[in-house]
Parts: sequence; structure tokens; C-alpha cells
Amino acid sequence: MENLRIDRSGYTLVDQVEEKLIQYFKDKGFRPGSSIPNENELAASLGIGRTVLREALSRFKMTGMIQSRTKRGMTLAEPSLLASLQRSMNPLLMSDATLRNLFEMSIVIEIGTAGFVFDKLTPEDIAHLEKIVERQEKIGDHYDLEFHIALYNRLGNHMISEFQTLIIPVIQNIINDNRPAFDAKRKELISNGKFVSHRHLLDLIKAGDKRGYCEAIKHHFDEFEDYFTCKKIDAESLIRQIVEEAL
Repeated sequence: MENLRIDRSGYTLVDQVEEKLIQYFKDKGFRPGSSIPNENELAASLGIGRTVLREALSRFKMTGMIQSRTKRGMTLAEPSLLASLQRSMNPLLMSDATLRNLFEMSIVIEIGTAGFVFDKLTPEDIAHLEKIVERQEKIGDHYDLEFHIALYNRLGNHMISEFQTLIIPVIQNIINDNRPAFDAKRKELISNGKFVSHRHLLDLIKAGDKRGYCEAIKHHFDEFEDYFTCKKIDAESLIRQIVEEAL
């Protein structure tokens, strides 16, 4: 418990307590399940009141890093890495740049994992994808994301699945706000014979054409290309405008 005394200058006291505790857990080699000293010991070692300590500990508890159990006291646990992200994943509070970056990240993950997903698809998965595509074609909902959700789930990676669950409402919000532009781009791609639909992707899966599928998934998102390009151009124009005005 030595060297836990904190420097009261700089950023907030609670932030400093957090950092000190994290360093303490690392120095002691604590792992999930390790017992943590009680509040009185920690507060005395830090030279702070229990109110401040409890606020810092509550942050850890919110992320699942610390658990309190009857008769066992506090123990270290594996934190939920996406817990804090879940609380802040509100598209109404995000800038256009942040929304674009999240959308791009989602697309990059899907393209990057295409080969892994393809190898894990079972006949039952393919039958499920067929039902999804048939329903989408019947109701004419080209932006329904269930097809992509089903693909993500085949990875068996809980981190990617959790991220995908968080990002879906954000993507849906972007689509709703930009639907006219996306519709126009889709029609252009269709007229040029370049649009890659869910049906096209499913046909490649059924044919066992892994290379064709991995290539097609890259172009499946071409309908959003102008959205990304437009946003970037607008940002560059804004920077130029600011520089010109400054001069």
C-alpha cells in the first residue's frame, strides 16, 4: 500500500485516485478474483476521505472492474470494455465526423472478417440468410441490417458482436438521415450494373465462391461512398475557409 499518496494538484481528485488504484492493482499483480483492501485501508493509504474513494470505486463498479460480494468484500473482475461506450453511444450527441468514423469502422470490420465468416457458415446459417433476403425482397427494405447481423454472429467473437449491437442503431440513424442520397446512389449503381445486393452475396455463398464473396462484400457498400467522400470534402473546405479568413 506504499506510494499511494496522491498529488492534489492538476486534474480532479477522483481522477487521480482512479489512476493510483489502477497502478496499485498492476503493481500487486492482481487478477480477476483477487481481493481488494477495504475502504478504510485504501482511504488511509491515499490520504483522502471515503466519499472521494467511493466515487472512484463506483466508476470501476460501473465498468465491472470491481465487484462487491457479501462476506468477500471487494474483488477485482474482468471489466466490460464496451460498457462505457454503451452509455455514450447516442447518435444525437455525435458530430458528423464521429458518425462517419463509426460507420467506416463497422464496414472495415465486416470486410476484414468476410473470409472468416464465409468459412464458418453452416447450411442452417445459409437457410436463415435465405429467409432474411426473401423477406427483404418482399417488403422492399434494402437497408434492413439483419443480414449483416447474422453474418457478424457467425464470428463467435463476443467483442465484435457487442460492438455490432452498439453500432447498429447509429448506422440506422445515418441511413435514415441520408436515405434520399443513398437511394440515388443505389439507382446509379443498379443502372450501371454495379450494385451488389444481399441476394448477390447470398448467391456467392451458396456457390461456395469465397474469393468472389470477399471481393463482392467490398463493393456492397459502394452506395455509401459519396456520403464518406462528401463529408471529407466538406471538412477540407471548412479548413480552407478558416485559413483564408485568418489570412
